[in-house]
Amino acid sequence: MTDRLSPESFYALHRHGFVRVGTSTPRVRTADVAYNRDAILEEAKRAHAARVDLLVFPELCLSSYALDDLHMQTALLGAVEDALDRIVRESSDLDPVLLVGAPMRQGGKLYNCAIVISRGRVLGVVPKSYLPNYREYYEKRWFAHGRNVRGRTMRLGDTDVPFGSDLIFEASDLPGFVLHVEICEDYWAAIPPSSEAALHGATILANLSASNITIGKSDERHMLCRSQSARAMAAYAYSAAGPGESTTDLAWDGQGAIYELGDLMAESERFSLDPQLCLADIDTQRILNERMRTGTYSDSAEMSHREFRRIPFDHRPHFQDAGLIRPIRRYPYVPNRRSHLDQDCYEAFNIQVEGLRRRFEATGGGRMIIGVSGGLDSTHALIVAAKVCDKLGLPRTTILGYTMPGFATGDETKGNAWKLMQALGIEAAEIDIRPAAEQMLTDMGHPFAGGEPVYDVTFENVQAGLRTDYLFRLANQNGGFVIGTGDLSELALGWCTYGVGDQMSHYAVNSGVPKTLIQYLVRWTMQTDQFDATTVEVLEAILGTRISPELVPQGEEEELQSTEDMIGPYDLHDFFLFHIMRYGLAPSKVAFLAWHAWHDAGQGSWPIDFPATAKREYDLAEIAKWLEVFLHRFFAFSQFKRSALPNGPKVSPGGALSPRGDWRAPSDAVAGPWIDELKRGLPPI
Repeated sequence: MTDRLSPESFYALHRHGFVRVGTSTPRVRTADVAYNRDAILEEAKRAHAARVDLLVFPELCLSSYALDDLHMQTALLGAVEDALDRIVRESSDLDPVLLVGAPMRQGGKLYNCAIVISRGRVLGVVPKSYLPNYREYYEKRWFAHGRNVRGRTMRLGDTDVPFGSDLIFEASDLPGFVLHVEICEDYWAAIPPSSEAALHGATILANLSASNITIGKSDERHMLCRSQSARAMAAYAYSAAGPGESTTDLAWDGQGAIYELGDLMAESERFSLDPQLCLADIDTQRILNERMRTGTYSDSAEMSHREFRRIPFDHRPHFQDAGLIRPIRRYPYVPNRRSHLDQDCYEAFNIQVEGLRRRFEATGGGRMIIGVSGGLDSTHALIVAAKVCDKLGLPRTTILGYTMPGFATGDETKGNAWKLMQALGIEAAEIDIRPAAEQMLTDMGHPFAGGEPVYDVTFENVQAGLRTDYLFRLANQNGGFVIGTGDLSELALGWCTYGVGDQMSHYAVNSGVPKTLIQYLVRWTMQTDQFDATTVEVLEAILGTRISPELVPQGEEEELQSTEDMIGPYDLHDFFLFHIMRYGLAPSKVAFLAWHAWHDAGQGSWPIDFPATAKREYDLAEIAKWLEVFLHRFFAFSQFKRSALPNGPKVSPGGALSPRGDWRAPSDAVAGPWIDELKRGLPPI
């Protein structure tokens, strides 16, 4: 095992596979090459100060785009070449790789090009593949297309540099920083050049664009960036020309946008008269992991017959703490788009309703049996079942709900259980499991039966097992089936009693929904009037109740037994689960992301309408403590429970834990590699 890395290394974005990408809209004047050169250098220096790794400028930004026949003027082209030489020389002291747009002469032709510059040298020149020549565009009047320019070089000053549409640029000292460049119209093509480049390993796709603005075009650009980053499983950085371009017949808005795997990471202010620098830290490791996990991507790569040249370069990343410029969702399972909030919650809730409806129908339409504790999970399962009855036009008395108090059942939760069942109008009953539990403990010779206060796992599971045993026998008696109430978070941690316990049911309607999403969905049903005012009042009380298994008796002055005190906060565990199960990230990287997401409750975004009183924060020591607990329980302890899961619907794209779905794992693995990696990667805390 190697020594732990320094604190600076842990907090360095480069160590965790991030590349800081920027799009720039510099000041520009029509045909004023010297002015444009200075504006480009000014923004390059500003990006350097912001610790940017890659900076994307607009198309033809050195000459300006809207020049018409001025593109063909020798004086202007000579000025462009002189200005480019100056930019290259002054880039020697700058960190970012610069993508500068300029018209370039080569072999008696003029090309619309992106010049790739790093630390005082030109890495390559990429010509535009597709030239628009319709409506307001006349690029074929001036430029030659670069679709067939492959394997060639271009003379710049006294150096031959790679020239062609077949170039991919790869940092030799920053794994994952693999760049492809295309220009404006290229990503309006049916098959953009970047699609092939991504299949050959490019993780960051850049677009230097001019793209005049018309009504609705901004949305179209977003759509193309989003779809290309999702389909190509890559990041996509787009930079459009801004105010300062000629408005003889067109106008310009300077839109910048950065996407990753279909997610918007950052966008610039449009129509601004000030230069715009749009920044986001791109997770190349996440991109590569997603490609590795998706067989269709590899299959597509095998079908690609196009060849690319790999241009290596030394990027010299700083490996220092430069913060993290990236939206990180504290609750990755919880909907976060205000424009789609109702739709996302509607879909999540109705996936469960539809799953249970179909299973109920397939069983012959008997009775639904459910244990109602007054806790969050059984509450959510019950309101899903109530909606199934409503959807099928059945009386809610089709549901048989049972509260089953044990040795530690609190008056508050038991009272809430009864209030909820009555408010929903289901058939409700109570079975006190204590006599049966006492008999079982006596038969077993357990110390508790002799009056000793021994509250071990046997004591707890006798109660949990009896509740499930009663529910299954009640299902037999009433011609129904048992609705499981356990959620995804509990399955991840193994926080459920195996077999004859809450791990088992006839249909596990909550098994695809983590604890944090259940809380949010319950709130959504309240806010959207899914139920009457009486039910909403009970739901509000249940949401305010501390999460507890209520299996161990407490002294009069003691707090109710708390699940989160024992296994850790579900806020963090759901965060860990998402990034480890969905993307396979290393534990130290998950800790890095969790620290940025959770160390300051006043920073970053919270789910929409999230209660202020529920906002928490965690320092790195707390995150590391509970992450180690998660790793042990997830990898080494609880898989055997997940391998025998009953059926239940997948709800979130973050995945489910069914052995027939997203997660297949051996039940006898160890957590050593994950815990060791975490300890190696953390600073002293």
